[in-house]
Amino acid sequence: MEPFQSPQPQPQLTHTVEDGVATVVISNPAKRNAMTAGMWRALPQLLDELAGDPVVRTLVLTGEGKTFCAGADISSLREPGEDPQALAVRAEEALAAFPKPTLAVVRGYCVGGGCQLAAACDLRFAADDAQFGVTPAKLGIVYPAASTRRLASLVGPAAAKYLLFSGELIDADRALRTGLVDEVLPEGELGRRAAGFTRVLASRSQLTQCAAKEFAAGRTDRDAYWAEQARGSGDTAEGVAAFLERRAPRFGWAPGPTGG
Repeated sequence: MEPFQSPQPQPQLTHTVEDGVATVVISNPAKRNAMTAGMWRALPQLLDELAGDPVVRTLVLTGEGKTFCAGADISSLREPGEDPQALAVRAEEALAAFPKPTLAVVRGYCVGGGCQLAAACDLRFAADDAQFGVTPAKLGIVYPAASTRRLASLVGPAAAKYLLFSGELIDADRALRTGLVDEVLPEGELGRRAAGFTRVLASRSQLTQCAAKEFAAGRTDRDAYWAEQARGSGDTAEGVAAFLERRAPRFGWAPGPTGG
């Protein structure tokens, strides 16, 4: 009699929304949360849905269990007609374009396509045992131009070249020094810190956040648009009134799916 074996869970992206925070979880534990072709394809649609949800004020991307994402599931990307880079870049660009603040919460391995996704988030908090790597040189792959520019803008040209040329993993402390992550915390504190910080983000003015996100991305041609939004939003008046009355502000402006 064959021993019973429970079926392996299907690779998938799951999500929850609570208190204005959408949490997207990369789940493929049998392969350290590597992204399958189906997961790459699903991410832009999921992000579009969450961007259009007025309840969502900020987004967290993380991995199931003790690993963020070990990259692309290479075996699933060998299907005829699939372009692995195109799938990954499309997902990365959708994440970078998400109109509300995004935070990657990283445990364990954050490698290859996983690092690509983390870099596309606005901010990154990592456990002190996290490891980061950009590994196309191990596979003879030309890293996409947009992904290379995004990495270099985070860590600088020299550190980007170190990661891309060598494919070596770096630890969380070095990632913090180079600017690849924003905070490093003990594993036991990471979840609490991320939850507290996202509550702060959800309480702030989305008008301020969305405008700052565009300006930081180089969209300086939108000054007039955002000035008009500020005049009509009521957020400034509410923020000043809340400060003077010593209460929490109730900001009302909300972005559309594309941020404006």
